[in-house]
Amino acid sequence: MSPSRRRQAVLMLKDRLGVSERRACLIAGQHRSTQRRDSCVAADDAALRAALRKLSRERPRWGYRRAHARLLEEGWSLNRKRTQRLWREEGLRVPQRRRKRQRLGESTVPASRLTAERPNQVWALDFQYDQTADGRIVKLLHVVDEFTREALAIECERRIDADRTVVTLDGLVAVRGRAPEFIRCDNGPELTANALRDWCRFSGTGSAYIEPGSPWQNPYVESFGSRVRDELLAVELFSCLTEAQVMVADWREDYNEHRPHSSLAMQAPARFARAWRQSNGPPVDQAARGISLRSPSGLTPRDTATAPSTTLQPTPDHRLSQQVDR
Repeated sequence: MSPSRRRQAVLMLKDRLGVSERRACLIAGQHRSTQRRDSCVAADDAALRAALRKLSRERPRWGYRRAHARLLEEGWSLNRKRTQRLWREEGLRVPQRRRKRQRLGESTVPASRLTAERPNQVWALDFQYDQTADGRIVKLLHVVDEFTREALAIECERRIDADRTVVTLDGLVAVRGRAPEFIRCDNGPELTANALRDWCRFSGTGSAYIEPGSPWQNPYVESFGSRVRDELLAVELFSCLTEAQVMVADWREDYNEHRPHSSLAMQAPARFARAWRQSNGPPVDQAARGISLRSPSGLTPRDTATAPSTTLQPTPDHRLSQQVDR
């Protein structure tokens, strides 16, 4: 404790406890001569404090060491200890660094209320990381159909940005013949970028972004990622990127075709998807057909062979189209 603080402690003991100066100095460990000596304030003390406050406002991330160096450049004659003492007495300190504000995605439907009821309705996206034997990063992009649990894609590259994500989605649409009705993902920079937003707008796909720090709102792809980690990434050591890509592709094929899934009555995802299509038919694209008008009283509609059918073209709003379909 500095002599000035001990001086304040002695004054407090005398004022609050009513003890003598001799007793208060003994308790505080202060010499009586030091206590009685009047403090000498330098003539430039006020100007120096003002200069420190000004530096703190202009450079909020600077500490007293950089402030001391700047004062020396400006012509002040003082040592570092004086700068430190005045810096502390003025209550100047470097503020705690704030995290950057994360950009959040705009959802067309709340993620907590979206449940897949047919194939290609909801695709879930997520990223996962690993490394090769040389210590370089390997980034994986998972795309999972939430209804069939199929692993539609596992992209394995050194770097996957928003443009690469869009290329992957375009490839899946070309293979499967249609875009999903919704995608569910977190608020990562690759998934909130304008490239993915434009893809959703042009393909007519809705977006369901989960809340920040809530991975449980994207459970299917998170569970899939844990299976990838447990059965592949934690077992195999990849010597290079090519080996990683080959082994990931082989694992994805085995997962879709042969691995029993507990939520699908122990069926493989691809087999479950084929069985569902055989019993229910291929999923109908809601945006490609009209919706027949039906009487609210339950009357039999007119024969379309003899009378022209009246159809209602669906609105681009997914929520309204779902209400009409139901």
